[in-house]
Amino acid sequence: MKARRQTRILDIVRQGIVETQDDLARRLEEEGFPVTQATVSRDIKELRLVKVPMGDGRYRYAPSGEPAVGVARERMLRLLREYVTGFDSSENIVVLSTLPGMADPVAEAIDNLQLPEVIGTLAGERVVFAVVKPRRAVAGFLTRLRDILGQA
Repeated sequence: MKARRQTRILDIVRQGIVETQDDLARRLEEEGFPVTQATVSRDIKELRLVKVPMGDGRYRYAPSGEPAVGVARERMLRLLREYVTGFDSSENIVVLSTLPGMADPVAEAIDNLQLPEVIGTLAGERVVFAVVKPRRAVAGFLTRLRDILGQA
């Protein structure tokens, strides 16, 4: 029962927002896991759940090591602003120029932003190829890049 409950706790905090132990206890009760506050507290400790900011002044439980959504997103955007020196496109490929040695972190930032139009990136030393799908989404992606880089 404990293993099933803890597996479900991980699913709950990964799939939704759980701000308090009471929220978690209520969700578990709704799913047929009778728990006390002490049980929930022990499970949180054993699972090493941590409170992470959501970017709006509130906090939620998450597995340790999971980045805070708002904080992680802002870091990715800042990385793009600091290291991208230019960009252009051809068909459905956007080529981003970076400072020397910074293409890999820029590609990782683009991947982590999970932009729906970008289906993948490939990094060299100073260049990132971002594959955009469908081709008609390239203009929107270029506009987004201009906004991020302050080139509006």
